[in-house]
Amino acid sequence: MSLTDYIHRYIDHCVDALRERCGQDAINLLGVCQGGTLSLCFSSLYPEKIRNLVTMVTPVDFHTPDNLLTHLIRHVNVDLLVDTLGNLPGQLLNFTFLSLSPFRLAGQKYVDLTDILDDAQALRNFLRMEKWIFDSPDQAGEAFRQFAKDFFQQNKLIKGEVNIGDRQVNLGNIVMPVLNVYAAQDHLVPPAASKALASCCGSRDYTEFSFQGGHIGIYVSGRAQREVPPAVAAWLLAR
Repeated sequence: MSLTDYIHRYIDHCVDALRERCGQDAINLLGVCQGGTLSLCFSSLYPEKIRNLVTMVTPVDFHTPDNLLTHLIRHVNVDLLVDTLGNLPGQLLNFTFLSLSPFRLAGQKYVDLTDILDDAQALRNFLRMEKWIFDSPDQAGEAFRQFAKDFFQQNKLIKGEVNIGDRQVNLGNIVMPVLNVYAAQDHLVPPAASKALASCCGSRDYTEFSFQGGHIGIYVSGRAQREVPPAVAAWLLAR
């Protein structure tokens, strides 16, 4: 299962099914994190099918100086990793993400848990969050191989050098309206990695929305729920 399967087959077939079901030539597409990067690739290759594009905490420039994940992956023999393991275990990926901020994510978070032990609702929300974070599926080996080498190690997306099948991804082909949502305290996808989209996409209707939180907090915190969905909805409704 390669990125060609995910973009030219799965995303394309889903988009076509929605276009037919809704009777629309083009639909809105929202992509999150790695899914946002795949959405950029798809929108570049099939711009006529996307009416509005929303990206959330999406890496575009993978070589910004503050991108710790890239600094780690640069030293990984990706071919050996995939050839040895096959599909990349979700537990391995979780461990890697935790290692980027180990004291906060593997220690302080659970120390802070003692402050809400008497609040049943808050405790249930915390446990739901823990279950969601660690319920990570494996990643298809071949798709991971290309994503790690082309995007993280060689930064080909922003250079216009990514090939999906026999077609080249050119972010300049993204001419539909774009809303780029990023988290100001994101330790996985630094804001600069997302904001790089402004200078390389072809849209004349480009908007950025900054949320004062982290990579996970942008989805689950109470403030995020009050601020982010209304902002996305208002942007879409205006278009």
